[in-house]
Amino acid sequence: MREALRFDLVADRKGMMWDLLLYVPTVVALGSISASLWYGSEHNLSYLLFFLTCFFFIAGFNRVFKTRLMLLPSAPVALLIAGQSVGVLQKNGIQIDLLKNIRYFPDYAGKSFGLSGQDGAGKLLQFVFHKGQFPNEDKFVSARDTLKNQCQPK
Repeated sequence: MREALRFDLVADRKGMMWDLLLYVPTVVALGSISASLWYGSEHNLSYLLFFLTCFFFIAGFNRVFKTRLMLLPSAPVALLIAGQSVGVLQKNGIQIDLLKNIRYFPDYAGKSFGLSGQDGAGKLLQFVFHKGQFPNEDKFVSARDTLKNQCQPK
């Protein structure tokens, strides 16, 4: 049996800036349009746009504070690849081992990848890892290639 590979992750400040440039104007624009429609005559459309505002705010907050800056307790700080299992070490010190149905999801641009699988209790978990979270490009490519060869492709 081969030795486990460990990939420590770092905060991705460059990616954080791109995410902020995407999410902040979107949330502000949707919120502004929703407010203007609320004080007009289109209350139903205002509800829809307010829902979208909240959705994009929550998605952006999670993406920036969990995956990019790794500030939330459930943020992955290390990726451990060993044999037929993949471990994800979280900031709160808990290690989650994906044991069954491990799937690797590459993106077409090659700047991130997704990982899903079931832990020992059968709970389906999903993680996203960005190129900027790895200390250098070689580590990212190594992790990506190892997972591509080990996991079931989607």
